[in-house]
Amino acid sequence: MSRRSPGSGPATVLLSCTLVLAACSVPLGSTAAPAAVGAAGGAEHVGDRGPGAVAGTGSAPAADDDACTPAPLADRAAAVLVVGLPHVTSPDDPLVAEVTRVGVGGVFLSEANVVDASQVTELVAGLRERSPRPLVVSTDEESGRVSVTRAIVGSGPSPRRLAAQRTPDEVREVAAGIGERLAAVGVDLDLAPSLDLDDGPWDGTIGDRSFGGDPEVASEYGLAFAAGLDDAGVVPTVKHFPGHGSSSADTHRTSDVVAAPLAELQSHDLEPFQDAVDAGAPVVMLNHLAYEALNPDLPASLSPGAYALLRDMGFEGVAITDSIGMGAVNTRWDFPTATVLAVQAGADAVLATDGTQAAVMRDALVAAVRSGELAEERLDVAAARTTALAGGDPVAMSCLDVRLPRLDVDRDEAPPPEASGRADG
Repeated sequence: MSRRSPGSGPATVLLSCTLVLAACSVPLGSTAAPAAVGAAGGAEHVGDRGPGAVAGTGSAPAADDDACTPAPLADRAAAVLVVGLPHVTSPDDPLVAEVTRVGVGGVFLSEANVVDASQVTELVAGLRERSPRPLVVSTDEESGRVSVTRAIVGSGPSPRRLAAQRTPDEVREVAAGIGERLAAVGVDLDLAPSLDLDDGPWDGTIGDRSFGGDPEVASEYGLAFAAGLDDAGVVPTVKHFPGHGSSSADTHRTSDVVAAPLAELQSHDLEPFQDAVDAGAPVVMLNHLAYEALNPDLPASLSPGAYALLRDMGFEGVAITDSIGMGAVNTRWDFPTATVLAVQAGADAVLATDGTQAAVMRDALVAAVRSGELAEERLDVAAARTTALAGGDPVAMSCLDVRLPRLDVDRDEAPPPEASGRADG
């Protein structure tokens, strides 16, 4: 697999563009550089881009844009929410009725939702039957110690052990087996694999959840795992962008600031993510660490600089936050505020494991659009992408024609820039 420097890919600068999506949309398949983001390694601070800016959407207006009427604002706001169902095991639970009434775009199944395969199948079927729209059903199955669905897929080796003892093809087969069991119960999005670099103690925050500390190893084995899930019809999610391995902090409890300059991140932590983007990764999860090179006062999940960096790497898929109920976020911002900040910054999907917060999260987004705090165009792009991920119609949702990338780790190596016919900035 060819490797290019993260953030230094082709950048078509459209000089007539404003930062408002309605004034200038980026044609599907282009790799327009986010406005106000300098070239990789340049003097400009990635975090300098303002939170209201909209860039690099990977979407185009509907063909008959003037005649298109988007879904109601509340529906578009709800579409970007992926929420958990604390202690819910039955589709008849009142919380199932509540989150489907809100109209969330997805749900997250935790260990507390999993008894056995037949029970999960019934729960997922009930959720989809009650939902007014196509629904993403996600879980967190990495193999090893993060195994939410162990009761269904069984116990497996950690990613570190997989990389040490198996070939990439064998890891792909392992992941395909996991994916087949998840797909059989109705799960279509797995929040794995981790592309973080960590070769420290196995029980660290990342530890043996990482395939290794070497970027090449983590990339090769992480993408093999992702490909196996995809082979089984389950969408993989690469995480935790822009890399969690440089910090030992547990963001379930607290945050931390990574001091590494951007050039160091690009030459190390970001390399597996660049490979994933180049291979067509459809979903990327952002972590809750702060980065001096981005917005040092904000976790990456709420950082305009982090999302700008990801889009500058060529990513056109769904950017999802880690759960905003984790301590690194929730001790500073409540659920509604964090939701607005995340979508403002560039998130397409906001994960919250507490579905009782779904209504107030949706209402906060609606209020933010109406007050002008959140650009409606930014919400439209997020809702279109998350709707497309769920298998819905993004044009009916937001009047935007969105096609998400599809993972293909077997694609031929890309031609060198001078032979590609595209300007390189």
